Amino acid sequence: MAKGFMKKRIAPKWIANFDPKRIADMASRTGKAGSALWILGFVFAILGIITDTTGNLGLTAMSWFLLAIVSHLAGLPYWLAWALGVYFRSKEAKQG
Repeated sequence: MAKGFMKKRIAPKWIANFDPKRIADMASRTGKAGSALWILGFVFAILGIITDTTGNLGLTAMSWFLLAIVSHLAGLPYWLAWALGVYFRSKEAKQG
């Protein structure tokens, strides 16, 4: 087996270029994107409730609820990146 084979498999390129300072600086942008997706998810859920009661909003109620779920799930990586950025900022503040 080649000497660097396991090193390449365990530590891919994106981990080698991992910069905590860059992630901490992007925390506010990822938080805003996550917030926008979560608000959009709640809007979809409210539209689903309105469609369920009136029945005339274009899509079925289940479609609106599925859009809400997908929107919330799409926002999760942004919230995780935000939490990681906040963690790195607090760690940096404790060190210096």
